[in-house]
Amino acid sequence: MSNFVFPRPAGEFPVQARETVAGTCAECGAAALARHPVLSEGGWHLVVKCQACLATREREPWRRLGHVTLMTDVLLR
Repeated sequence: MSNFVFPRPAGEFPVQARETVAGTCAECGAAALARHPVLSEGGWHLVVKCQACLATREREPWRRLGHVTLMTDVLLR
């Protein structure tokens, strides 16, 4: 039996938690903005995207390995 830090997901599909952001989309006008992490060509980023048309409003670099936090990253803060 192996020990895992994170339990196996209960749902059939993984779900990324999204934080609702106030405001409207500059592209389509929808009031459906959300902040969540994404993995792109430049690594992990925290973005604010319109959930209706997927236009990006904000994008900032996140942790090197996304959801994985290394002890060295914690100690260097």
